[in-house]
Amino acid sequence: MSTLSFWQTFAPDIDLKAPYTDRYRVSLGQHRLDLPLRPLPSGELAVASLLVNQTSFQVADAICAGLGRLAAEIKPDLVVGMPTLGLGLAAYVARHSGLERYVPLSTSRKFWYEEKLSAPISSITSPGTAKRLYLDPNLLPLVQAAKRIVIVDDVISTGTSLSAGTDVLTAAGVTPHAALCVMTQSNHWKNRFPFPILSCFSSPIFRRVKNGWTVDSYEN
Repeated sequence: MSTLSFWQTFAPDIDLKAPYTDRYRVSLGQHRLDLPLRPLPSGELAVASLLVNQTSFQVADAICAGLGRLAAEIKPDLVVGMPTLGLGLAAYVARHSGLERYVPLSTSRKFWYEEKLSAPISSITSPGTAKRLYLDPNLLPLVQAAKRIVIVDDVISTGTSLSAGTDVLTAAGVTPHAALCVMTQSNHWKNRFPFPILSCFSSPIFRRVKNGWTVDSYEN
């Protein structure tokens, strides 16, 4: 299924009901947005997909506005961005919060990076990919001087990627104050972190049924 038409316009203000065929509808501020359903490798489960770098500008603006509202509740003094899709969002959140810059984490190691400021990272949508997440040691003074650090990512599903970001900051001697994301998936990430996680909207895990997909009660 092509996802080219998704994330470009807002959806009608009507709820969709299971069984879902190819999409799941979420609320984004005053708007509705349809997300395509992507089967996981097993073929029996699926997730609602969001690729923020493929959205139209009007949808991207609504996403950023939602993150801005969440950031206003927290008032961060430093924003840390998760690669890859969380970096642009983190830049917006930092600017919206009146900060002069943000701190990007990276999976692309430069020769001056240090292993002690890194952690292994994986993703539900990137199976079998072994990577490490790094903090540029030149940015260490910014991190260690901050009191209210907020990590920003696009989607939090199992919490594995966020855990890697937390581990890197722990190695730097600090603890996040909160995390912001556009979408949380399922409940697998809950109870894994000692700080709040705020999202613009949430989506469940889906299980295949005869006429499409339904919310999976075992995975959520």
